[in-house]
Amino acid sequence: MTSTRTLNPDQVPPSLVACAANRDGFREEYPFDSHWMEIDGRIIHYVDEGQGPVLLMVHGNPTWSFAWRRLVRDMASEYRVIVIDHLGCGFSEKPQADEYTLDAHIGRLVAFVEQLDLKDVTLFAHDWGGAIGMGCAGRVPDRFRRFVLMNTAAFRSRSIPLRIAACRIPTFGTLGMRALNLFSLAALRMASEQPLSPAAKMGFIAPYNSWANRVAVKEFVHDIPLQQSHRSYATLKAVEDGLKQFQDSPMLLIWGMKDWCFSPEFYQEFCERFPDAERHPIADAGHYIFEDAHDELLATARDFLHRTK
Repeated sequence: MTSTRTLNPDQVPPSLVACAANRDGFREEYPFDSHWMEIDGRIIHYVDEGQGPVLLMVHGNPTWSFAWRRLVRDMASEYRVIVIDHLGCGFSEKPQADEYTLDAHIGRLVAFVEQLDLKDVTLFAHDWGGAIGMGCAGRVPDRFRRFVLMNTAAFRSRSIPLRIAACRIPTFGTLGMRALNLFSLAALRMASEQPLSPAAKMGFIAPYNSWANRVAVKEFVHDIPLQQSHRSYATLKAVEDGLKQFQDSPMLLIWGMKDWCFSPEFYQEFCERFPDAERHPIADAGHYIFEDAHDELLATARDFLHRTK
């Protein structure tokens, strides 16, 4: 049985509190109060802003709750916006043990949703957040009502970009991701079509400032299940199988069509699986759609939420 409890700041290790407080270079971009939860002995950081219907935003790799900062700021006047940092990411604890499988991430998100007793949730998901978020929804479907999915996947695929495949090469990939931080640094240039501001660059990589703190970045890359023998293959198949229960749920697919990672092929598969979903492709946006097309993303999401109350 999962053990879960919310924590006061004085119950959180000082090192984690200090990490969350040190926002040099991006404090104005990410001014939100920190909240903490312990799940099976591991400490998870999250943002909880505003009041109203719940928007749960789930990030991927190598991002963290910082990626959603503009949506948090702009939507907290109407909604309760909750953004989690996965274990090993952002300001959450970063254990070096093997706790970074897809099943473990989904299980922690389920525990998180249940501990906060979230209901009628609208899921916003990007990158790995699609598999984790839809996996969570599949396990507790009565708690989820609407879905806003962008540049993500929640089903099996044999497609993997060469530049990511290279990161899976034993020793070479690990050294590149953990010693040199190449995966996170490359994302600053390759994931968006528009140049990021200095504050955005600082914010995206701030939590991943050492070998130990890059453990989840490496584990996410190695957890991509391309073969049936992979540790997360069965979990991803279960997520995929669970998608059909949301056929009648309001869904918005908003996609950066210049994404080389979660390419338009993934968008087309979502369209085929959810033929009634609303679709909003953005031709000149890349993987970091929240950077390239924030205003359009915000307007489209707001319109969807207002019409599907």
